[in-house]
Amino acid sequence: MSKELAVIGLIAVAGFLVGGVYSTWKTARVVAIVLALAAAVAVGGAILWLVS
Repeated sequence: MSKELAVIGLIAVAGFLVGGVYSTWKTARVVAIVLALAAAVAVGGAILWLVS
């Protein structure tokens, strides 16, 4: 797997997670916060993978 495909995949996962944050914010804030943290980890992983 090339480095660029892995980064694009992680950013896509982060996008889905952010969508989950948006859709669950008003009903389940704890779940939305967990999803936001997971999205931040995915973006951070993408950046670290791209830099390394």
